[in-house]
Order: sequence, then C-alpha cells, then structure tokens
Amino acid sequence: MPEAPIDSEQTTSRSVGNSDVDFDSVCVDIPRIYDSCGAKDCLSDLPVFFTPQNQSIVNNATSVRINKASVSNATVKVDSVAFHTGFYCVDMVFYFSVCCDVYSDKGALPTTVNGVATYGKRVVLYGSSGNVKSFSSDDREDHRHRPPENCCSAEKGSMPRATVNISNPMALSAKLVCAKPSINVPYVPDCVTDYLGEDLCRPDDKQVLVTLGIFTITQLERNVQLMIPSYDFCVPRKECEARTDDPCEAFSKIEFPTDSFFPPSSSETDCDRPTANPQCNCCN
Repeated sequence: MPEAPIDSEQTTSRSVGNSDVDFDSVCVDIPRIYDSCGAKDCLSDLPVFFTPQNQSIVNNATSVRINKASVSNATVKVDSVAFHTGFYCVDMVFYFSVCCDVYSDKGALPTTVNGVATYGKRVVLYGSSGNVKSFSSDDREDHRHRPPENCCSAEKGSMPRATVNISNPMALSAKLVCAKPSINVPYVPDCVTDYLGEDLCRPDDKQVLVTLGIFTITQLERNVQLMIPSYDFCVPRKECEARTDDPCEAFSKIEFPTDSFFPPSSSETDCDRPTANPQCNCCN
C-alpha cells in the first residue's frame, strides 16, 4: 500500500491583509469540540437528604428557608446512540450541597442544617466517529494488574470525552412537606458523605424540597492533530514584583476616594466629574 504523502515543510511567511507576518506552522494535539449545548434549568421541588442528626431537627421544624447551595460533585457518562452513528448520550448527575435555616417555632432563632440534593439529566450531542485506540506514557495505571475485561475493552479510546460546565446554583426557594413513604436515599459519592461526616438517612416524618436555578454547558470533544501558526514563544514581558507585608505601603498605592466624599448630583453625569476619564466621549 503506498504511503500517504506528508508535507513536512514549514511555512515561514504568510500574507495577512496587506502585511507579511512571519510564523512557523506547527502540529499540536489538542481537544476539539465537535458539539455543545447550553441549558437554563429551573429544578423544582428537589428533595434534600440529611444526616440522622439533621433530619431529627427537620422533623421538629415548622418552617424552613434556603440559605445557599453549591455543587459538591458531578458524574458524567457517555454512551453511543443506537442507529445514529456519531451521536452520543451524555448522562449527568449533579450533587448539590444545600444549606437551610430551620425554624422550630415562631420567633425562635433558626438552626442551620446541611443536606444533599441530586439532579440528573441527559443530552444528545454529535461526537463524530473514532476507531483508534490511544496509549500514552503518561498513563500511570498498572497494566499488569488490570482486569482482562478492562484491558481488552473494545470501546477504549473510541468514545468522545464529555465536559460539563455548571454555574453556581441560584437558591430560589424551599418548603417543608410530609415525607413520602416511597422515597429512597439516592446514591451519593463517598466524597460528599465524607464532607457531611455521616451517611444520609431516609426522611421519616418531614421533608425539605428546594428549587434551584442552574446554567450548564455540555460539550463533546476528541483529541485531534491540528496545524496552527506559531508566531513566537510566550516569553514574559514584565518582571515579577516582590510582595511586601507592610500594610502602610499597600495603603499608599490606593487612590483617594474623591467620589465617596463628593457624590454627584442627579443632573451631573460621569463626564462632568473632575475625576472622569478625559478620553470619555459618552456625552458627545
């Protein structure tokens, strides 16, 4: 079989617009995004699970208010779609750490409790087709002790990589309801339960439901070899400054807050202030 021709010559000059720019063409191995999607989800009435100690506090509560929420962990799994070559299902499960203020009586000070809420979603994206297996010297896994089913997996290296970016959840609301007898504790990674100190328990009397707002971006990517122009090395253009522990020296670098002492009137605009940028042309 004849070998495919490979052009190894580097381009040292290209015309960009009306000027000539010198650069070298270099080959890099980088992840290329084949497909992506964004979502704005309002997660209504997510059940929150607590440790036995916090659940006893919830059982004696009369009202509840959500304080804040954050993303503790997430799991992402990619599976191929049957009869649709190049398309893949991305299954995501988010684990939220929820902080609530629980009120046991009117006028009483609230008790802060932490729990976990979960949410799963699925999206279908195009990830192209790949039938190659990639091996690297950076792989720190001991191949001699791997199970045979993992060592000889036919899917190794052929699946695209999914990446999910999620914003910090917006804590919208919380309410206290009677616990459903059919509800079960979902699977939670060990790192989440280790943070709480105890395993989660099933609500037996009352249950907290929260509503969260999230923004997510999901993308499928594969490593590809691309030829890109290289203009120069990223050489630092300035010298690193040594930090000082003298608070007075740091304070001396702060400009005097003139606007705080002389607030503008309702008829005065930013361009009328003496401290405004002289190049400001917003009023022209």
